[in-house]
Amino acid sequence: MKESTFLYERPRGGERAVLVHVDFAAERDREGLEEFQGLVASAGATAVALVRGRRRAPDPRYLVGSGKVEEIAAAVEAHQGEVVIFNHALTPSQERNLEQRLRCRVLDRTTLILDIFAQRARSHEGKLQVELAQLRHLATRLVRGWTHLERQKGGIGLRGPGETQLETDRRLIGERIEVLRRRLERVRRQRAQGRRARQRAAVPTVSLVGYTNAGKSTLFNRLTQAGVYAADQLFATLDPTVRRVELDRVGDVVLVDTVGFIRHLPHDLVAAFRSTLEETTEAALLLHVIDASDALRDEAAAQVREVLREIGADAIPQIEVMNKIDRLGLEPHLDRDAAGKVRRVWLSAATGAGLELLRAALVERLRGEERAGWLGLGPGDGRLRARLYGLGAVRRELTRPDGGWLLEVRLPVAMAERLERREGFRLRWEPAATRPADALAASGGAT
Repeated sequence: MKESTFLYERPRGGERAVLVHVDFAAERDREGLEEFQGLVASAGATAVALVRGRRRAPDPRYLVGSGKVEEIAAAVEAHQGEVVIFNHALTPSQERNLEQRLRCRVLDRTTLILDIFAQRARSHEGKLQVELAQLRHLATRLVRGWTHLERQKGGIGLRGPGETQLETDRRLIGERIEVLRRRLERVRRQRAQGRRARQRAAVPTVSLVGYTNAGKSTLFNRLTQAGVYAADQLFATLDPTVRRVELDRVGDVVLVDTVGFIRHLPHDLVAAFRSTLEETTEAALLLHVIDASDALRDEAAAQVREVLREIGADAIPQIEVMNKIDRLGLEPHLDRDAAGKVRRVWLSAATGAGLELLRAALVERLRGEERAGWLGLGPGDGRLRARLYGLGAVRRELTRPDGGWLLEVRLPVAMAERLERREGFRLRWEPAATRPADALAASGGAT
């Protein structure tokens, strides 16, 4: 694995890894082997051996049976393995017992994902989030004897009276966690302030979500020309990116590229990335990007929906984007539900085929039902008048005797409701069919 500047110190070169994958009878304990191998490759390790097994349930001491432990030890010795990586979550005691038997470092699936996140984080916020997740994970594993905090012990002012090394490590970790939480809380407030500004400006947010390596960043680049790093590997994107795009008949839209989800996403990561995931929970629309060429796409999509449910974003309207149709030889097209709404768009972000269909679907879903009519504004409503012009909603304008205006307006109902929330009052409308002179006589401004 690559050298990390975060919690764990890694060798500078690649690591020879012995992989362990067990097929458990219970669905909740199963993991995908191909995905596991992709995670190991993304972490920069070199897989020198794969040990597979089958069990009805995990063994409480080693996760696997004692005979399988001996098989793993033989593979480590035969291939000069430097680390053993399990495609499953290990308890602290299981990890400690395995290290004692195998006499080498043992990582579980959660630690592997954390290590990948540590390598991918580039922004200040991303680094804070990863370190917080790593510390929370490490706090449960301080029973082992090679904690990274060992080099800090013994310093003046670090060790309290009578403290053991374990107590010292726990105290240092607790203090660092509190510092990170305070810093991330400031970031969260800044993000919330940015979202409130967009809501006041009636700018809708569209968030891209999906399983890792589904093609979200490639699609994001196609829509925004942002140049976000995209690669055919798991968790190529970690730091969220926000860009404004302009859609015909809608105006400005904020597009958010988010971190990919994965089966059994570590809860420490979900908690640490709370401020980032809030961009998804506050979105007006979700684009659920799915790798159409993946044989397990239905299972991956179900995992994404489960994470959305966990973070409270499952009720937000969605459009499924079936990506990578170029690998299947399919033509771009739309699927609609029984009510006629766009439910799914089939496209290829890599080639650009179907992008216009997606743009049209975004316009259709974001505009929704329209509100049209004559809107009377008083002399003090100049700011609202300017906002309506900025949204391209004004068709005609008449001047009222009191110095106010009568505007013929057409805009989406959702946008009209956001404007009303922003201005703090209900807009008074006259039907669009009303003659201008009658509407002018009936208008009483904004009430």
